[in-house]
Amino acid sequence: MSQLTVLGSCGAFPEPGRACAGFLLEHDGFRVVLDLGFGAASRLFAHSRDRLPDAVVVTHEHPDHCADVSALGRAWHFTVQDRSSERPRLPLHCTPGTVRRLEALEPRPDPGELFEVHDLGEPATLGPFRLTTFALPHHLPNFGVRLSAPGLTVAYTGDTGPSPVLADLGRDADLLISDATHRTPPDGPRFLLTATEAGHWAAAAGARRLLLTHFWPGTDRAAAAAEARAEFDGEVLVAEEDLTVVL
Repeated sequence: MSQLTVLGSCGAFPEPGRACAGFLLEHDGFRVVLDLGFGAASRLFAHSRDRLPDAVVVTHEHPDHCADVSALGRAWHFTVQDRSSERPRLPLHCTPGTVRRLEALEPRPDPGELFEVHDLGEPATLGPFRLTTFALPHHLPNFGVRLSAPGLTVAYTGDTGPSPVLADLGRDADLLISDATHRTPPDGPRFLLTATEAGHWAAAAGARRLLLTHFWPGTDRAAAAAEARAEFDGEVLVAEEDLTVVL
């Protein structure tokens, strides 16, 4: 079975009972985490009781997307590494700034001892997936990620402002996971999307389904979904913690 589980759906900080950005993608027995922000690790552990994930991808270094990678590193250290004389490391595809954040959170053991770190800007193979990335506009370097396997493509924006690159990121994807932070476009440079814009770019990409996420705390999510549906004829889903989407 192929499925995506929402671990966290909030941007900036979590609403009560929720968590910040995080997703668990499972395909052909392989598990990859996409981002792991505030509060998302506990939900990951609830959905991974039998074993920890096989790889982690972090779109950018903001803590609402990477803070709980530190918690996963500690779990890896005290369980997987403790049980093996070979001290395996967990593959982590991220920006250099993400590693610096993790080092500041917990220098011992050093993240380099816990994670096999890869530059997110480079194509890679993760189990059955081919990972390709797309630089997108944000306050800090952010990469949209596209994970493709035979018969399945999942694309994820991370945090992004409007960009024609989004059409390439989500081209014909089975599921496009998109930032939908703002209700109305703010003035000045754009580094985050509205739900309306998420729907627009999903339509431009020809994606099959759209999953809205990274909601500012207090957002009316039903209204956001309606705005996306006005632009996109495919199925629009709203990220909710512990929601599982069968792919």
